[in-house]
Amino acid sequence: MGEIVRFGISIDHKLLESFDRLIEQKGYMNRSEAIRDLLRSALVEEKWQAGDEETVGTVTLVYNHHVRDLSDKLTEQQHSHHNEIISALHIHLDAHNCLEVLVVRGKARDVKKIADELIGVKGVKHGKLVMTTTGEELH
Repeated sequence: MGEIVRFGISIDHKLLESFDRLIEQKGYMNRSEAIRDLLRSALVEEKWQAGDEETVGTVTLVYNHHVRDLSDKLTEQQHSHHNEIISALHIHLDAHNCLEVLVVRGKARDVKKIADELIGVKGVKHGKLVMTTTGEELH
C-alpha cells in the first residue's frame, strides 16, 4: 500500500447520518474503510466502460431444463467461449429449474458480450452479470 494521505470533505449533515447508518449496516469499522470501498468500486466501474480492461465476473443463469434444447444451446455457447469461461457450477434447484454460475475472464467488452449471449438464450428465466476487477491495479 502507498503512502496514506488524510483529507477532509464537506457533506450535508443528513447525508452523513445516512452514510453512517449504511456503514453500520455493512459492518465497516470506520468511514475511511467505507469511502475506500466506494472509490475502488467507482474506479473499477469506470475501467469497465472503456471495454479494454481485463476483468473477471460471474454470469448467473436460472432456467427450466425441460425447455427443449435449452441445455444444449447453453452448453454450445459455453464451448464457443471456452477460453473466457474458466469455471462453471451447475445446481438443480428443484425438479424443473437449474442455476448455473459461470466464471468469466477477459476484456470487459468480451465478458459483457458473452453474458448477453447466454442471458439472451430463449428459455433463460433470469440472468445477471456481475463484473469485478482482477485486483492488479487496486491498492
